[in-house]
Amino acid sequence: MNFNKYLENYANLIVVSGLNVQKQQTVVIEAEVESVELVRLVTKYAYRQGAKEVVVRYSDEVVTRLKYENCEQSVFETVPTWLSNFKNDYAAMNACFLSIISDDPEAFKGVDPTKMASWSKSVNKECRVFRDLLENSTNAWCIVGASSVKWANRVFPDMSDKEAYDALWSAIFKATKADQEDPNAAWIEHRASFERRVKYLNELNIDTLTYTNNLGTNVKVSLMEGYLFAGGGNYLQNGLYNIPNIPTEEIFASPIFDKTEGIVYSSLPLNYNGNIIDEFYMEFKDGRVVNYGAKKGYDVLKEMIEFDEGSHYLGEIALVPYDSPISNMNITFLNTLFDENAVCHFAIGKGFSECIVGGYEMTKEELQEKGINDSLLHVDFMIGTNDLHIVASSKDGQEIEVFKEGNFVF
Repeated sequence: MNFNKYLENYANLIVVSGLNVQKQQTVVIEAEVESVELVRLVTKYAYRQGAKEVVVRYSDEVVTRLKYENCEQSVFETVPTWLSNFKNDYAAMNACFLSIISDDPEAFKGVDPTKMASWSKSVNKECRVFRDLLENSTNAWCIVGASSVKWANRVFPDMSDKEAYDALWSAIFKATKADQEDPNAAWIEHRASFERRVKYLNELNIDTLTYTNNLGTNVKVSLMEGYLFAGGGNYLQNGLYNIPNIPTEEIFASPIFDKTEGIVYSSLPLNYNGNIIDEFYMEFKDGRVVNYGAKKGYDVLKEMIEFDEGSHYLGEIALVPYDSPISNMNITFLNTLFDENAVCHFAIGKGFSECIVGGYEMTKEELQEKGINDSLLHVDFMIGTNDLHIVASSKDGQEIEVFKEGNFVF
């Protein structure tokens, strides 16, 4: 593996295609301290691209865990003004935002989940300007991964620290196409691969999608008038194109939040807030989660579902073929950015205004009236298997097979 070349490729890809940094634009990076090498390279390429300023905010999961273990609940219910101003002010300045994920998937195992939920709610409420500008595609944002020893040890437990660390970097480079000669060109081609299927799905006039597999999943979701599938990247409201997730293999939409019926079983472990939830299910009635369980991480799952009212409903459905590049690597990354792009997934919580015609011009109330869910939370969880079957029923009564044996039929 030509590590230095691939890391340079990766940093350039993040700046040029992921964030699409513009001249005189501020770039804000949030990352774990272990990711310093990638942060420095991204900073270098951002300035080469003409960035006005690169602002970096580091975190340390060990320090964060100590805070959760030693501070009282009230500490997590108040957000300091400097933090809300940091996010809101830079968003208002049209900055672009990069998150680099390298966390240990079980960094916060055993931590009181109510403290973590309180902090997340508080930050989301106080940083509403930041959230709204990113969610309505005013500001560019991108999430990427970076290898760390603790994360790598979870993914490759039988390897030495160095072997695991290198193996995880190799997997990240492959999944993101950073190991190719011209990753930006590869992503232009990759982006085009989504367009045919997105166009087809948007022309089907779908009323419902029914999912079944041998895990026991049997669930029906409904789509609204004017629904839009999307995938591959995102057009900002100013017409610029960026890629919010590197990697991405998904085509996604937002279902009518209060019409989901049935039960769905997880197909991969979920890393949520530094905790693993595994072998879990959710049962829906009138769109709402009315029953759930997990063999591992039940308390964390409970806190996730009970986060707010909107977290009881679906905000996203995403189609990813089982025969996908990341799935074919046969690696469970224990990181949603990668695992959600291996198989089909759902998400509870916030829906997308881009997934309905005219959504960017609608208020939150208008979006919700149309069927787009609202929540301070958005958590993806994987449901795809090699026998997943998905059938669409159109609004004029036709039945169209969408997935057979885990893959698209078109």
